[in-house]
Amino acid sequence: MIRVVLVVLMFFAAVWLALRLVREIGRADTDWRGVAFAAGFVALAFYLHHATGIGGLG
Repeated sequence: MIRVVLVVLMFFAAVWLALRLVREIGRADTDWRGVAFAAGFVALAFYLHHATGIGGLG
């Protein structure tokens, strides 16, 4: 029962944090090209690690 309560509390904390983050991003003057470049770079790194098996944490 305690485990269920902890999972529910963590879920609500994650939702609250996500909503707060979305509000802050909406207010800020964000360089979306830079954000897209960073996200693409990370996605490419994951793809290349999956395709070649080189890199990663072991």
